[in-house]
Amino acid sequence: MCPGGTVVAATSEDGHVVTNGMSQYSRHERNANAAIVVGIDPEKDYPEHVFAGIDLQHKLEKLAFDLGGKNYHAPAQLVGDFLQNKPSTVLASVTPSYQPGISLGDLSKALPAFAIDAIREAIPVFDKKIKGFAMADAVLTGVETRTSSPICIKRGKDFQSINTRGLYPAGEGAGYAGGILSSAIDGIKVAEALAMEILKESP
Repeated sequence: MCPGGTVVAATSEDGHVVTNGMSQYSRHERNANAAIVVGIDPEKDYPEHVFAGIDLQHKLEKLAFDLGGKNYHAPAQLVGDFLQNKPSTVLASVTPSYQPGISLGDLSKALPAFAIDAIREAIPVFDKKIKGFAMADAVLTGVETRTSSPICIKRGKDFQSINTRGLYPAGEGAGYAGGILSSAIDGIKVAEALAMEILKESP
């Protein structure tokens, strides 16, 4: 959850759309933003081969580009419309922050059905914890596909890579976190493991 936050473009490839969220230095921006993360099971959701997660990522980012109008606008939908399973055609009280712009429509086409079902179930639950989370005028902007790495660099109980001693995979890029807080916690665990290894090797 980013108070005073902005939804920003994060794509790194032509013909793809990726979003991300960030807090501004000022907390007095017009919007707040939050990502809704859906868990994916590699064995069930993309079991084909070791890089199938990357293939899925590319597919969703290309689809977002197409749904956004093929001009790097992001596909978007009002929360109220999303929960009622109807396309959005006009904005209400919330002005999106995403640049270069958004294209309203039906976000159920942007993600697999299991992800859409999970998000529709989660939003009203989140609203009970953060009042206003399910505000009908709020804007869902898709898609954020890089919350965590689609591959995981395997590590052992000592937090070192199982095939490269001295390498400590950590955080989002290595597949061990999905956000700032979980990355920080994983970093602490890895730092403690590294310190213990140094102490063991000290004379």
